[in-house]
Amino acid sequence: MDKGKQSEQVVSAYLENLGYSVLERNYRCRLGEIDIIAAKGGVLCFVEVKSLTARWDESEISSMVGPAKMRRIRLTAIDYLNTVDHKGRFASMRFDIAAVTNGCVSYYEGVF
Repeated sequence: MDKGKQSEQVVSAYLENLGYSVLERNYRCRLGEIDIIAAKGGVLCFVEVKSLTARWDESEISSMVGPAKMRRIRLTAIDYLNTVDHKGRFASMRFDIAAVTNGCVSYYEGVF
């Protein structure tokens, strides 16, 4: 298994341990891909997973995902919302980043 897939598994388990429901992994459409889509307490979370060789300072996290990648993730999220029937289960949504370094997860909510 490649490093990216391993990191996605680690983050999925991390989120489930925190009470999130992982709804999708590697959601793809013609516009892009979202690594993990999860939900907790009426919040729908679109999660970009990054595998790192060293920890980043929290102030650097926003630079992990550039403007073009953010745009693709947002467009893919819109496709997901238009494709999957949620029956009004979610009051809000956010875009998060999970960074995995040596098997340890750093999780950042609402980054973009």
